[in-house]
Amino acid sequence: MYTGKMIFAQLMDHLPRYEFQKCVARYRGDYKVQSFSCWDQFLCLAFAQLTYRESLRDIETCLRAAHTKLYHLGIRGQVSRNTLANANSVRDWRIYADFGQHLIDIARPLYAQEDFGLQLDSTVYALDSTTIDLCLSLFPWAHFRRRKAGVKLHTLLDLHGNIPADVIITAANLHDINILDRIIIEAGAFYIMDRAYLDFGRLYRIHLAAAFFVTRAWKNFNFRRIYSAAVDKSAGLLFDQTIRPGGFYQQKAYSEKLRRIGFYDAVNDHRLVFITNNFNLPAITIAALYKSRWQVELFFRWIKQHLRIKSFFGTSENAVKTQIWVALSVYVLVAIVKKRLNIDLGMHRILQTLSLNLFERTEILCALQGDDYTSIEQETCNQMKLFK
Repeated sequence: MYTGKMIFAQLMDHLPRYEFQKCVARYRGDYKVQSFSCWDQFLCLAFAQLTYRESLRDIETCLRAAHTKLYHLGIRGQVSRNTLANANSVRDWRIYADFGQHLIDIARPLYAQEDFGLQLDSTVYALDSTTIDLCLSLFPWAHFRRRKAGVKLHTLLDLHGNIPADVIITAANLHDINILDRIIIEAGAFYIMDRAYLDFGRLYRIHLAAAFFVTRAWKNFNFRRIYSAAVDKSAGLLFDQTIRPGGFYQQKAYSEKLRRIGFYDAVNDHRLVFITNNFNLPAITIAALYKSRWQVELFFRWIKQHLRIKSFFGTSENAVKTQIWVALSVYVLVAIVKKRLNIDLGMHRILQTLSLNLFERTEILCALQGDDYTSIEQETCNQMKLFK
């Protein structure tokens, strides 16, 4: 019979506590804190994410009902609604942003060999954003439109494993194209974007960094055709052209040649035109690369459905960003555990099972796999045997 740690504590053991304390020290998160540390705050918010709590009072009620188990969960401070609300409001959200980024750096190598439908040795990123709607009367600092508030979640998604490589939280009225100025370009990588990111000056910066981009062209895009290659029209390809931008300012911003590829989507009866600076891959592969951009849309839909990032435990900007980063950290943590323990289950099923078993004293694999799990007891080499 397993008599070790609770499942919640086993899950948190996969977190690098030393790195967390470095993030806390960087922003002096525990300065003059006596009882409820940043680590306690993170554990409470992680518990809320894993068990789908709806409010601070909900968190307080559930954890106080299990007050005899809090020490074994790793929570040392007294859980209070007011204390947690104050911590969310005043403790720098960058603590959890830096820690979440460190977890991302751990997770990405674990999924580096994951297949996403295309056999490419290069890293492939999908860049997009999603808006999280807020109530204007409760979140006046996030004013978006006349009667609407919100924040925007800009995500650079690594398609190998669907792990977010970079996440930037901004005001909802910031245009997507400005995020290209804040992204560190990786040489040799592919960046898949929609038309919102079509700016030739910024795309040229990607080109100079020896990286590749794939995006869609405007309907009124002005260009000058240089060469047309033969295409397989039975595969849906319409043309494969080498071009130069036609407008004066476009030529000034992007002085190199570009590749323009046309593709007909027979399923949706839609004609698509792509622009890329890659001349080596087949045209059908470029079209397939852009199709894989849909993974970032599915990622946004998934986190909005299964993480607590639509209703918030605080109304300040710091509280909102803290909750979003803790939610993303929990997502990446579960992804790390899934790979380390070789769990052959979907993320949704893992989260649903964990939400019901966090206080159980059983192995994570036993809880997730049920009757299919066989525990292997390790024999201690120096243990004396009474009977041979």
